[in-house]
Amino acid sequence: MGFIVNVSYHMRMDNHTYSDDLHLEMEATEAAAGPEGREGTTAAGGAVRLRRPERRQMGWVAQCPDDLVGAEHPVRRIAAVVEHLDVSGFCLPIKAREGVAGRDATDPQLLVALWLYACVRGIGSAHELARQCQENAAFRWLCGGVTVNYHLLADFRTAHGAALDQLFTQVIASLVDQEVVQVRRISQDGVRVRVGAGASSFRREERLQQLLAEAQQHVEELHQDLHSPVAAARTARQRAARQRAARERQERLQQAIAQLPEVKKRHEQTAQRAGRGRQGEKIRTRAPRVSTTDAEARVMKMPNGGFNPAVNVQLAADPESRAILGVEVSNEGSDAAGLSAPMRRQVEKRTGGKVRQHLLDGGYVRYQDIDEAEQQGVALFMAPKGARNPARRGQELDSKPGDSPAVQAWKQRMRSAEGKQIYKQRGATSETINADLRTYRGLGPVTVRGVAKIRCVVLWCALAYNLMRFARVLPS
Repeated sequence: MGFIVNVSYHMRMDNHTYSDDLHLEMEATEAAAGPEGREGTTAAGGAVRLRRPERRQMGWVAQCPDDLVGAEHPVRRIAAVVEHLDVSGFCLPIKAREGVAGRDATDPQLLVALWLYACVRGIGSAHELARQCQENAAFRWLCGGVTVNYHLLADFRTAHGAALDQLFTQVIASLVDQEVVQVRRISQDGVRVRVGAGASSFRREERLQQLLAEAQQHVEELHQDLHSPVAAARTARQRAARQRAARERQERLQQAIAQLPEVKKRHEQTAQRAGRGRQGEKIRTRAPRVSTTDAEARVMKMPNGGFNPAVNVQLAADPESRAILGVEVSNEGSDAAGLSAPMRRQVEKRTGGKVRQHLLDGGYVRYQDIDEAEQQGVALFMAPKGARNPARRGQELDSKPGDSPAVQAWKQRMRSAEGKQIYKQRGATSETINADLRTYRGLGPVTVRGVAKIRCVVLWCALAYNLMRFARVLPS
């Protein structure tokens, strides 16, 4: 058994004893208080006795690492569940193998537990997690003497998308096998999450081409100046850092230009939906722009009514158990972009079950999605979009001559008392889960770039939510 020994010491260079020093300190205190202070203490029956910190006094503490946290501490639940999960997918890229020279790799099981407990505590920064691993008793208990740094934690967080997705599926499959989670009815909602791209980083095509040419020229200049006197004065690390920064900027600009065809296509579709009026003409005269910081970020309308670079995080949950069953990240600013059918397929693939009822808010309403769901045997429960004409408000669910049988069935379903009662579960499920992730699990503004990496961040948050909610029924 290993022990931690905490030692603090105080070396006294004179011949005074501890009691003599205490007596001198009390006399100094009385002298500082003055005659009035001394008279006051004397009237109270003697000098005031106080416990003061002695930070240099020697002390020996023999402590086992397992004593850092109590038996019922939440970190023990996380560690117990992670020990029973299959993390072999995280081990595939590891190059440290038997018979191969090099330093041992950090156990992926430990890194998984660290990030899950970080999300439980609402920590979404690798720098903060590395600091907690040095100062916080629970994180030190998890580490068990293994040192980690922020670079290792940051890379692990987003570098194993497939393995992390499989880990999420493992937990869902275990809950389904125990009949804790039902798949027959799911609730889906989207939440827009702010990304690290700034509003001023969005550039038009002409400016992007100009910046790319400048970046390519800068990379060539750095390559040619390797043997110049100015470059020779720098260290090898400095030269490598400058080259890496220039190369990464060039790559980001190339990614931004590669996104232009998709952005133009969406721009044309938006202008077409707006029509030939003033709004449509305004959209057509506005040139499409792409961010040079995060090429996959899009400017979206946020819950506070403003517009910011963001991504659209889609979550599907079971209304009965409130377990998160599906996670997806999109740069579509509107939920009415065919996001419901892919989520159903993802949930069915993870659980092996069949979705029969799908609860969505009014932002997902598209008649073609209703027809497609009806063909798949799925009943959609969606609130209708409000009528633009004030005179027609309240008549959104009235039948129209051009309605398909699936649309007519949907309108009838949403008018019924049973349909209204079922639809109430959507807000009680999706809205509370969104609030939990944003408030307690660290799903705030993300600083990683790209939809794939942001999806990893959301998967960590969703996995931590499920583990804390169902830790007592999961294998441990």
